[in-house]
Amino acid sequence: MNYLIIGSGLMGSALAYDLAHSDNVNSITLADVDLQRVESVARTIGSPKINTKELDVNDYDAVIECMAGHVCTFGAVSYRYNFALSKAAIEAGTHYLDLGGNDEVVARQSTLNDLAKRSNVLLLPNCGLAPGMANVIATRGAELFEQVDQLTIRVGGLPQNPKPPLNYQLVFSVEGLINEYTGKSITLRGHQIAEIDTMTEIESLEFPPPFGKLEAFHTSGGSSSLPQMFRGTIRHLDYKTIRYPGHCERFKTLLDLGFGSNEPITIGSNLMTAKEMFYELLKRKLSGDSPDVVLMRIEIQGIKNGKQTTLRYELIDSYDKNANITAMMRTTSYPTSIIGQMIAQGTIRERGVMPPERCVPLEPFMTELRARGISIEERWLNNS
Repeated sequence: MNYLIIGSGLMGSALAYDLAHSDNVNSITLADVDLQRVESVARTIGSPKINTKELDVNDYDAVIECMAGHVCTFGAVSYRYNFALSKAAIEAGTHYLDLGGNDEVVARQSTLNDLAKRSNVLLLPNCGLAPGMANVIATRGAELFEQVDQLTIRVGGLPQNPKPPLNYQLVFSVEGLINEYTGKSITLRGHQIAEIDTMTEIESLEFPPPFGKLEAFHTSGGSSSLPQMFRGTIRHLDYKTIRYPGHCERFKTLLDLGFGSNEPITIGSNLMTAKEMFYELLKRKLSGDSPDVVLMRIEIQGIKNGKQTTLRYELIDSYDKNANITAMMRTTSYPTSIIGQMIAQGTIRERGVMPPERCVPLEPFMTELRARGISIEERWLNNS
């Protein structure tokens, strides 16, 4: 099986690492506009399966040519390119997976459903952690109930050693972070879809030491297609991001002051937007190589075997020191790699455009996650 990864940043390099260490993978093409970076990543992984290629994602014809001959293509670039890459994948006849996260882009990708079916390919936006792995687990877990009343998903990537004032470090792109912190969170309230402002409705939750008390708040993109899938059947469903206490209020203050604005501003002879300046400041102040951790808690409350009960899935995943791969890279890229291999091997046979929660079977997925050291605890809680 031959695979293509477009983008050799944090997530693309982790995808290449996982594919290179998978038995049923024959070759991997790792493509990026920055040839020096892609070659450096390949040398670090040190696998003969990896071939490197210089590719500008804006060159549509070159992208199609590069995709041809690969069973699956992974988009590990900004979500802004996912629609164009989806169209190119259909023309090239390759299955396509990306990390998604932007509801508007995913909606545009969904318009390609009929074209993808006619080309006998599957396009899977919103793979990764959340949206992605968390949504698959939540959906399959809900199927174990006769009736579900409430489904909540809480996920966050955190530094193990937080530093003020924001107690956060960048574990993926700054563009992706601001995308999550702006827009609307799509939820279910009273069985119906409701749009909630991001960075609102802060709640407290607690994880085992050393984490203790944390906070969670609405962000965009994480619920993926779950509100549409469960509209009318689940009373309350939402997704919130986990952070250290105080982060939401401090960061939201900056956004409220206009630091996320696209309005041009002039500083001396330089013309830029407030958002561009903010991006640069965040990259300078929040970038770092401190060990990180990913926390996930999914709770499903409802009726099973005629009794009210709660099913909890919980994950605490830490930076892999030996492979020098962050917890966010592991829990985002490894699930995506697993799903791509499941498509290539015929475990997933659907065609068209759909998010992974609509087609990924849980047991083989969880088996492969455990094989990579991503262990998700499943526990039934007594509600009496």
